[in-house]
Amino acid sequence: MKLTLVTASLLLGLASTSSVNAASIYAGQAKAAAVCSQCHGIKNPSAEAPFPPLAGRDADYLKTALKQYRDKTRQSDIMNAIAGSLSDDDISNVATYYARLKP
Repeated sequence: MKLTLVTASLLLGLASTSSVNAASIYAGQAKAAAVCSQCHGIKNPSAEAPFPPLAGRDADYLKTALKQYRDKTRQSDIMNAIAGSLSDDDISNVATYYARLKP
């Protein structure tokens, strides 16, 4: 009986973790489409855009860069304004989403 309860608890925990992760990816996709894709694209920016593509970049690098732009310790008028509207969850979701994309 105890083993069944422990197993059920573990399976429920794993299921909820993957649901949260999936929700974060979808939230990141929605935020990227609304905020980032106009300049950076989803996989690649437009051919004439001077902005770097974000697909496939390291998630920790993207999180650090976005937080620096938001906190204005990294300077760019455009990025400081855009990142200033992002919460920690938004930054984590967007970074995770872009990191999972194949360039």
